[in-house]
Amino acid sequence: MSIKFAQTKHQVIDLIKHRWSARSFAEKAISERDMQTILEAGSWAASANNSQPWRYAYAHKGTEGFETLLSTLAPGNQPWAKNAAVLVAGIGIKELPDTQQKNAYYLHDIGMANSFILLQASSMDIYSHVMAGFSKQQISEKLSLPENEEPVCIIALGYLADAEKLEEPYKSREMAPRSRKPLAEFTTLLD
Repeated sequence: MSIKFAQTKHQVIDLIKHRWSARSFAEKAISERDMQTILEAGSWAASANNSQPWRYAYAHKGTEGFETLLSTLAPGNQPWAKNAAVLVAGIGIKELPDTQQKNAYYLHDIGMANSFILLQASSMDIYSHVMAGFSKQQISEKLSLPENEEPVCIIALGYLADAEKLEEPYKSREMAPRSRKPLAEFTTLLD
């Protein structure tokens, strides 16, 4: 099994160092109780005015809903994502509730909720992979989303399997070491 812990220069918490985007998933279901725990974690993310401008549509492997979400994925994601235990569509709500005012922060806020979901799953030894490679139009049509809702991502969740079961190029990607830009490339200390 390829477990890739981040090699950090500073004392980053283990939960963050252990989270990575897996592609090789085991043939093991995630219980509905565990899914409720994972999704509830997302509900506790910070959001502008506590508006919580997100919604999640999810489906367990072996269901029609799973096949619906899988069918919207880009061809490069389908070969490995089909083995996930659960697929989750993250949907951003573009307007504040009750006021119908545009919410300029909905993408930031759903990103926060996604992060909480990923970290909660990781704490339960459930691996995840967030995908932008999917058809927003197909998701919108298949889920009958109103105009004020936007598909933002699809998250694959599952228990980790051996990378050897993957075909190329996914196997190499699964086994490659993790890397990040150095802090100096994206941070500035202001005087």
